Amino acid sequence: MAMDGRAISRAAETVMRGGLVVYPTDTVYGLGCDPFNEEAVRRLFSAKGRGAKAVPVLCSSREKAADLVDLGPRGGELARRYWPGALTIVAPLKMRVPDMLSQGPHLGVRVPDHALCLELVASCGGWLAGTSANVSGAPSARSAGDALRQLGGTVDLILDGGPSPGAGSTVVSVVGGTLTILRTGQIGVEMS
Repeated sequence: MAMDGRAISRAAETVMRGGLVVYPTDTVYGLGCDPFNEEAVRRLFSAKGRGAKAVPVLCSSREKAADLVDLGPRGGELARRYWPGALTIVAPLKMRVPDMLSQGPHLGVRVPDHALCLELVASCGGWLAGTSANVSGAPSARSAGDALRQLGGTVDLILDGGPSPGAGSTVVSVVGGTLTILRTGQIGVEMS
């Protein structure tokens, strides 16, 4: 379904009912659900064939991210510098999410640099689980067609926003005030 205002409203309704949606981002296509709905999170893991590995949450703003996790001074500085953008920040949780989603007391959050994606996330209450729309171990989906081929009937709705850049986000941890690069992606992060 072409990604426009009507499609975004339909996708948000799907998410709020516990459904799974595929959507474009500024990195790769994402597979999302309500990050507070345990059954939806289980469906997401099942669709991906994913084992025990945390799933980040896309946020509609820095404020929504700071409501969910404790960014601390280092994380706050990174958020101001790189968001919206292709940086996922792992920080201590402040709100309760299903254990399967976080796999511990920390969670990755990101504010994407994609206007339609941000509109979708905002329409879902400001948070949307945001893992790549692919079967675990397979290449990340760079188009709605890629996602359809990999995830097919396991999702409720696929939004087509054209091709994505195809490079994942850089992932950093700011736990305990220490900055650690966990994955190098689309952007470079200064360690200072």
